[in-house]
Amino acid sequence: MKKVKVERDVDIGSFKVGGGNPFFVIAGPCVIESEKTVLTHAEAIKKITDELKIPCIFKSSYDKANRTSLYSYRGPGIKKGLRILKKVKTEFGLPVLSDVHTKEEIKEAQSVLDIIQIPALLSRQTDLIVEAAKTKKPVNVKKGQFLSPRDMINVIQKITSCGNHKILLTERGNIFGYNSLVSDMRSIPIMKSFGYPVVFDASHSVQTPGGKGDKSAGESLFIPCLAKAAAAAGADGIFMEVHLNPAKALCDGTNMLKLNKLKKLLVILKEINEIVKSR
Repeated sequence: MKKVKVERDVDIGSFKVGGGNPFFVIAGPCVIESEKTVLTHAEAIKKITDELKIPCIFKSSYDKANRTSLYSYRGPGIKKGLRILKKVKTEFGLPVLSDVHTKEEIKEAQSVLDIIQIPALLSRQTDLIVEAAKTKKPVNVKKGQFLSPRDMINVIQKITSCGNHKILLTERGNIFGYNSLVSDMRSIPIMKSFGYPVVFDASHSVQTPGGKGDKSAGESLFIPCLAKAAAAAGADGIFMEVHLNPAKALCDGTNMLKLNKLKKLLVILKEINEIVKSR
């Protein structure tokens, strides 16, 4: 494995991530359920992360285009969703992130999003990745469940070919038979060797894709365990989808962390990150 002496940092506006900068978190409900729900979660998450002095990026999807079933809730759509995410920025000062699924939506999405996210299932879609890179905004690419960490160098080259070096790579588990994922923590130092910040998605790593036949399931009780392991392995930040009441969430409730457990976990993750950096 190639050793990188200096990891690039990525400017997210009021703070930088990676490159020895402080531990950060990407958090929010999986999908935009309503304006009220998003603003309630954003306010609560900001209060926690401000108190702990942890830089935070708010995440919620305006469209979940890769749901298991045709009849699953996808979100409010790009226009209404971006309007709600813009409110998060103006009312709480949080940078916002959401998924994009097509080249055509990127022009509109970039007007609001601080970070453009490429979903795992689209992590090899060259035209989509290049179009996102051309915005010159930070691009967070989730490593596909079907890719090895070493494959991500090819994704990086697609982005840097546009002169964009604002790259984040996110680990979210690998396919392990049917309806199951496994997290290989070796992927974190492997991807960090490419010289860009690495995030661990503690929510989707506990997902069981299609586990309920017409929808995915998950084992949220393992979120803290995997998040702590990833922090110990050197992850620059943790991605966690959180919800006030996961049992009533309209998407991915079984692999979201209950909001009232977020603070306690972040305290531990920050401590682990500081220990790793000090060594």
